Amino acid sequence: MRPAPRGRTSTALPALIVLRGNSGSGKTSVAHAVRAAYGRGLAIVSQDVVRREMLREHDVPGGVNIGLIDVITRHALGAGYHVVLEGILAAERYGTMLRALRRDHPRGAWFYLDASWDETLRRHASRPQREEFGAEHMREWYRPLDLLPGRCETVIAETSPLEETVRQVMREAGLK
Repeated sequence: MRPAPRGRTSTALPALIVLRGNSGSGKTSVAHAVRAAYGRGLAIVSQDVVRREMLREHDVPGGVNIGLIDVITRHALGAGYHVVLEGILAAERYGTMLRALRRDHPRGAWFYLDASWDETLRRHASRPQREEFGAEHMREWYRPLDLLPGRCETVIAETSPLEETVRQVMREAGLK
């Protein structure tokens, strides 16, 4: 294993944290709050950044972004970084890649941020992305409780405050 990144003192296996859920469920906010609480040595791999910004790719079965997300995540873990992988990451399209990550990286904490359709729309109204896409697109993407098989994800309700969610994620991932 390579030396730990600056700020990390442990040579223990880094944690893989996966935050899944519908658009507007709070995944990105949680990811950034976890990194702010932890500090250096924690990478965020965002499905939106890879798919929409880097590749400008539609979310399609077998999309290039799926493999690139896998490679980026594995590379950061291999370099000793804790990784927060966040995105809608629909089970139907991303399930095979996610199962392989789970199988190959045993230190992990997996979460599904559950937000109702009404709450998703309410939150979207205050986001910068509201100008990029609206309710009609979000309706196409919305999948209620799109859980992965095997009961590997902790479901976090839409009523969970950000600070409480961050504490739970860090605790379950072993990041204190």
